[in-house]
Amino acid sequence: MVKGDDQTADHPVPMSRYLGRRVMFSVLVILLLLVALGTGLLGLNPTP
Repeated sequence: MVKGDDQTADHPVPMSRYLGRRVMFSVLVILLLLVALGTGLLGLNPTP
């Protein structure tokens, strides 16, 4: 990777954008898991 070689050198993308995407993806996955648990699609592991 050479400095100034890529196309985004003029308009750098802030790291908060990528962090926000990861957080939103994680929230979506957790919500989907909760919905699946609530509807009975997924079952919890029974305690021993």
